Amino acid sequence: MAVEIGRNQKQKEGFDSFVPFPFPPDGIFNLAQSTLIKTSEAARLIGKLDGITHTLPDVDYFLTMFVKKDATSSAQIEGTKATMIDAIEKSGGVATSETDADDILFYIKALDYGIERLKNFPLSLRLIKEIHSRLMAGARASHFSNPGEFRKSPNWIGGTTPANALFVPPSVEEMHRALNDFERFLHNEEVTFPLVHIACTHAQFETIHPFLDGNGRTGRLLVTMLLCHRKLLERPVLFLSSYFKKHQKIYYQKLNGYHFGKVEDWVDFFLDGVIDTANESILISKKITKIREQDLEKIQSLAKRESESGVKVLRKLYAQPIITSKTMMEWTGFTRAGAQKVIDRFIRIGILELKENKTGYDRSYIYRRYTDAFLS
Repeated sequence: MAVEIGRNQKQKEGFDSFVPFPFPPDGIFNLAQSTLIKTSEAARLIGKLDGITHTLPDVDYFLTMFVKKDATSSAQIEGTKATMIDAIEKSGGVATSETDADDILFYIKALDYGIERLKNFPLSLRLIKEIHSRLMAGARASHFSNPGEFRKSPNWIGGTTPANALFVPPSVEEMHRALNDFERFLHNEEVTFPLVHIACTHAQFETIHPFLDGNGRTGRLLVTMLLCHRKLLERPVLFLSSYFKKHQKIYYQKLNGYHFGKVEDWVDFFLDGVIDTANESILISKKITKIREQDLEKIQSLAKRESESGVKVLRKLYAQPIITSKTMMEWTGFTRAGAQKVIDRFIRIGILELKENKTGYDRSYIYRRYTDAFLS
């Protein structure tokens, strides 16, 4: 059943822009039985994922990789060419030629800030502006984005002008009215199932499009923050950006359909994403647990002193699996020769391998089997 959330209206400048109705409109949460069943299955899998992450001894280290995976996909949706490997190298100080890897790192910083801020500050328009500021300040095209400030002029999606755009979000005046409704909706957590509430939060935010740039990334950050805020997850280990990137054309189609009444189609797609991503994250968690157990056995077969230092290095590799000899020096306090011995030892027992056949101190090494678990 279609439930209109607004309609296009002619503006004095001559183009149509979207005018949202008061949100949420009546009937928006009258969902089909099949959707309700899917909601239940998605919630079950999130619970299963949350339980599995509690069994990971080094979850905070592993979490860094889950975040990088999501940040990469979210940035790539917006045109960033950098890969997850580029982001790992950049964050670890390993030389990379991919300059727009910074976009990924800004996303990670914004998410970390938002999750921490939510511990003692309410989810609100003010917090969303703070997150946007950390996401966009210094990022590519930041001179267009006005970081941390809602737009004071029209923007549009697709096309070269508002007149030929695929979608023109609300005018500035209508935007502020819609944002007030949006903030009230954020706090109205009893209106529907948590996952449906989060799905509509993301779609409504993208409909309003309150920033000049960075709306997609900010909206996807909100999804992750809400999963934790609503206590569906204790830690942010479920990220939907990879699903949205994999089905990018459909993602945009469903969001555009949402604008014009196909709310349940969007919710259904969102729940498919939760189910698919939860299953993927569960599989990754099982893989890295197995890799951890196997590699700990390799390290424990070494002499006692080498084994003790090796365990500490392995834990750091979970968060930063691409390193140089300089990285190892910082981790261990060893001389360059001593750090290289540790690296050579890890190569010999099959944990590290040479990433690029460079000469001298620029050589980098990768924990290949571990990174492949997140990339497959």
